[in-house]
Amino acid sequence: MNIGIGGAGSKLASISSDGECIAINVSELELSKVEAKQKILAVTHSARGQLRGSGKNPKIGREAFGSIAEKLKQVIKGNTVFASTGGGTGNGIASEVLEYLSRLEEAVRLEDKTVFALVLPYLKRESYEYVENTIDFLGNPVSSAIDSGNTGNIILFSNKLKFEGKIPEYEYNKMLADSLNTFLAIPVKGEMYKLLDGHIDFEDFDLYRAKPYFNHFSCFSWDPDQDFETQLKANYNSLLLLPERAIEAMFLIELPTPAKASKLYDILDYFAADNVSPVYGIVHNPELKTPQITVSLLYSRKPRELVEDFKKMSDLYTRNRIKKSLEQHVVLQSSKLDKMNEARRMVEESGTNAGDVLGFLKRIGKL
Repeated sequence: MNIGIGGAGSKLASISSDGECIAINVSELELSKVEAKQKILAVTHSARGQLRGSGKNPKIGREAFGSIAEKLKQVIKGNTVFASTGGGTGNGIASEVLEYLSRLEEAVRLEDKTVFALVLPYLKRESYEYVENTIDFLGNPVSSAIDSGNTGNIILFSNKLKFEGKIPEYEYNKMLADSLNTFLAIPVKGEMYKLLDGHIDFEDFDLYRAKPYFNHFSCFSWDPDQDFETQLKANYNSLLLLPERAIEAMFLIELPTPAKASKLYDILDYFAADNVSPVYGIVHNPELKTPQITVSLLYSRKPRELVEDFKKMSDLYTRNRIKKSLEQHVVLQSSKLDKMNEARRMVEESGTNAGDVLGFLKRIGKL
C-alpha cells in the first residue's frame, strides 16, 4: 500500500493508487482534502501546525513523528512512502523514518524493504527554504539510510518540468503517478502477455525493488533497427533526476509481432559493455502498433554529490538575490563637508577660543 506523508506526499500517494492509500499529516484541514483509505493525524504541540500544517518547518514534522512512530514503523514494511523533501511534514516525518531504518541493528528482510518516492523542489521557481530543507534531508537521513542498506529503491522526482512547462499541480501529480505505475506494471505485463524471451516474475521484481539504490525508469517507443544507447539517452524520464552510470538494470520489451525479438541481443550487448547483466523479458502485446520498452536503471550516486549540486545552485541563487537586493537600494548622494567651517561653528558654540582650537586641529592633520 502507498503511504503519503505531508500534503504533497499524500496527494501523490492518493492519485497513484486511486485512494487506496494511507495519508499522514499534522494538519486536519490538509487531511480532509485527500482521498485515502486510512488517514492518520500526527499530533504536534503547535496549535497552528495542527490546523494549518508545518509549513516549511521540518522540526514540527519531526516532533509529530513520536505520536505515530509505532504504527508507522509497521505500515511502511514492504510498501512505498511518498514525500516532498522541501516542506515541513513530509521532510520531518520521512527523516525520522529513514533514520529509524538506518539505526536498525538487524538487516531488514527483502520483503519488508520500503521504497521511497521523493519529490525534489526546482530551485529557480520554489522557495529558498525548500532547497535548504532538501539539502539537509539528502545529506543526513537519506545518506545514512542508503549506507545501512535497509531501504528499497529511492526514486527522485523533480518539480523542474512542472514549473518550466507550467503544468497544474493535479495534472503533474498524475504524470508522476502514471510514470511510476508504468514501471510497477512490468511483472503484471509479464504475466498477462505471451512470453517470447527472458522472464520477470513478481519475485524477481520485488527483489529488484528491494535494492538500496536510486531508480531511474522510463518508457518509450523502441525502434529495433536503431542504436539503443542513443534512444535511451534521448528518452530519459524528464520527471526524474538524470541517472548516473547503471549498476543494475531491468527492461521489458512489448512487441506487436514477434518478428523483432532477436534484437533483444543488441540491448544486452549495450549493458554488457558496462558490466551490467539486466533482468529482462520480452512479451507479445498485440494491442500495440509499435514496439515499446520500459527500462529501469539502478545507480548509486551518493547523496553527498546530490547535496553538492543543490548547494552550488543554492549559492548561485543566494548571490543573485543579494545582488538584486543591493541594486534595488536607494543610492545616497554624497555631500562635501567643509571641515573648517564646521569646526569653527562647533568651537564658537562651546565658547572656546576658536583660533587656538583651529590652529591645534591643523597641526595634528585633522583639518
